[in-house]
Amino acid sequence: MQTYIGLVEKRSFALPTYTTVTGKVIKDVRIGWESYGLLNKAKDNVILVPHHFSGNSHVAGKYREDDPLPGYWDSIIGPGKPLDTDRYCVIGIDSLVNMNSKDGITVTTGPASINPDTGKPYGMSFPVVTIRDFVRVQRALLDSLGIKKLVAVAGVSMGGLQSYEWAAAYPEMVERVIAVNATPTQRPFALCGLESWVSPIKADANWNGGDYYDGPEPLAGVTQALFNVTVNALHPDFIGMAFGHKWADPQKSPLEALENQFLVNQAIEAGSAMRAKTLVDANHMLYMARANQLFVAGTPGSSVEAGLKNIRARTLVVQFNTDLLFPIEDSRAQVAQMQKNGTQAELLEIDSPGGHLGGLSEVNKAGDAIRNFLAR
Repeated sequence: MQTYIGLVEKRSFALPTYTTVTGKVIKDVRIGWESYGLLNKAKDNVILVPHHFSGNSHVAGKYREDDPLPGYWDSIIGPGKPLDTDRYCVIGIDSLVNMNSKDGITVTTGPASINPDTGKPYGMSFPVVTIRDFVRVQRALLDSLGIKKLVAVAGVSMGGLQSYEWAAAYPEMVERVIAVNATPTQRPFALCGLESWVSPIKADANWNGGDYYDGPEPLAGVTQALFNVTVNALHPDFIGMAFGHKWADPQKSPLEALENQFLVNQAIEAGSAMRAKTLVDANHMLYMARANQLFVAGTPGSSVEAGLKNIRARTLVVQFNTDLLFPIEDSRAQVAQMQKNGTQAELLEIDSPGGHLGGLSEVNKAGDAIRNFLAR
C-alpha cells in the first residue's frame, strides 16, 4: 500500500492590492499554498490543484506526524502515484473567501479579514468575488514563481470548475484539465441548491446582517448549513449502508420525544457543529456560495460564460455515477459538446455509492486513467 507523501509546509503569498472583475480594489490580499515535488529548471512540470467548496490547499501529506489524516487527494499525489511527485511539482492553493478561515491553517482574504482602512473586519463591505477572481489571484502567485506553463489543472467539484476557468482564461498556459465531479454548464436548479446550503446562516439572529465579529457567532446557522451541504453531497445508498434507520440511542425512541434523534441525523449534525465551531466562518461560506452561483449563472467575468467553446486544453472528465450535485447525464452532454467544439475530451464514469464525496474519498479509482492521461 502506498503511503502518504510526508510532511509538508504551508506557505503564504501576498498581493498589495487586487482589483476584482467588477473593479473593486482589495488591499493586502493573502492566500496560502503548498507544493509537493520539485519545480524543474524550466518550470514547466507543474500541476495545479485548486480546492473544492469546503476544502483548502492541503491536498496531500501531513503538517505533523501525529495529524490523523493526510490531505484529501493524498491517494493520488506522491512518488509513483498518478500525480507523480518524482516527475511533477504539484501545487495546492487556497482561494479567496475560503470558508475555513477559523482553522488557523488556511490563508485567505475575505469578510473576516481586517480592512486596513478601518482596522476592523470587512464583514459585508467585502466585495463580491467570483471564481474568475480566485483564478486571477492564483495566476499572480504562479507569475511570482516564474511559472508560465501548466502540465494540468486538476480539481474536484469547485476545484474542477476552477480548472475549467483556468483553461478558458489562460489557454496558452494550460495543457490539460482533469475535472472530477464538476460540470461547468450547470442548470439553474443549482442556484437554488446553493442557496439552500447557506440560507440557515442568514436566518440565525446572531448573523446580524453579517456584523457578528464583536459578538456571538451564528453557530446554529452554520451548523445547519454544513448539515445541508453534507446530506446533499452524499448518496442515499451510502447513507443507508452507513446508518440505516437506527436510533441515536437504542434506549430512546424518536416516537417518544422530539429530542430523541435518529443516528444519521445526530452523526451529521455533530460533525457539522464541530466544523462550525472550529473551522468555518459564516460570512466566508456565504461569499463562497455566491461565487459558485455566479459561475453557474455565467455572469460577466467568467471565461466559461459563453459555454465550453473557450476550452482547448485536453480534458479528462471523471464523474461518479451517484453524484446528485453534478448528475452524470450532464457530464455526458458536456463531453459530447466539447468534442463537437473540437476539444479533445474524454469521460470516465465511476460506479460508486459515494455520491459527490466519492471524488474525495475514492479518487484513487480514477488513478490509472489519470496516469495514462498525463502520459499522453
